[in-house]
Amino acid sequence: MRKLKIFLSILLAVVVLGGGVAYFAYQKLQPENHFKNVPTVSKTGNNPGSQGTTTPKMKENVFNVLLLGSDERKGQKVGHSDSIILLHVDLNKHKYNMASIPRDTRVYLDGYGYTKLTSVQYIKQATGGTTAGIKAAINSISQLTGVPVNYYVETNYEGLQSMVDALGTIDVDVPFDVKLTHPWYPENKGKVIAQGTQTLDGEMVTELVHERYSLKNVDYDRQLLQEKVLISIAKTALQPKNLTKLPKLVDKSSDFVIATNMSKTDIASLGLLVKNLNTDKQVTYYQLKGTSKSMYDDILKNNNSEIVLDQTALKKTMKHFE
Repeated sequence: MRKLKIFLSILLAVVVLGGGVAYFAYQKLQPENHFKNVPTVSKTGNNPGSQGTTTPKMKENVFNVLLLGSDERKGQKVGHSDSIILLHVDLNKHKYNMASIPRDTRVYLDGYGYTKLTSVQYIKQATGGTTAGIKAAINSISQLTGVPVNYYVETNYEGLQSMVDALGTIDVDVPFDVKLTHPWYPENKGKVIAQGTQTLDGEMVTELVHERYSLKNVDYDRQLLQEKVLISIAKTALQPKNLTKLPKLVDKSSDFVIATNMSKTDIASLGLLVKNLNTDKQVTYYQLKGTSKSMYDDILKNNNSEIVLDQTALKKTMKHFE
């Protein structure tokens, strides 16, 4: 009997201790605790064409995540930044801002001169590899906007397709008819994704965010489609039937992501963050507007159509990302 009591006491201690450790780990993973000290991966300072003179220091529990979508295909080692979204997370106010940056924005690439933002990653990847390409894109964006980048996540069209397929399908609020003129998969050419709420699998989501040539406002309309898809993915992931899939999705994140400086615990903490997210009330979306001009491209050694951002509007918008 005495040995049984000792055994039960030890077992109880193990359970209590284990529960305490688990509780401590869970509390540590809470976004407000986990993201108290965040890295800054962007280079501070200014290049010609950037809108500010200094990069502001972020407040505690406030950080920026750069979401990059590449057109890199399977087997390729280089790709253009085809989708560029800056996400601002404010854990103090539980507010989240998203800004789409036009891929054709005119930027200055150190050592090369002026070119399109979409070309920065491609050029540096071709000469220095994946990491060099991402770092160059991050620095160009930080210097353009005047705000730091703390985390980055890069995916490609195959990664996006795999992510959506892992959830099954997603319901996307398509704001206008989208005719596929330059599809990712040639067999989809000519198909139309109709205006309204559409249930789409990974392949058709990929086609939706890739199309721009048939759209009235070209890349700006595509940005709207990309924002709709991101919101739809978040809403779908938060559905009760999918909550049990989130740990597996985090574990398989390498299947969806080309490159990131976020650890799996970072991603898991973000998962806890979106658990109670109300996208209609907590998320604000911005587009950075500018004027398309034919300007000399120092890399192409020729004139090219590039977007020059409105610096006054840019500075005003970026106040929401500090």
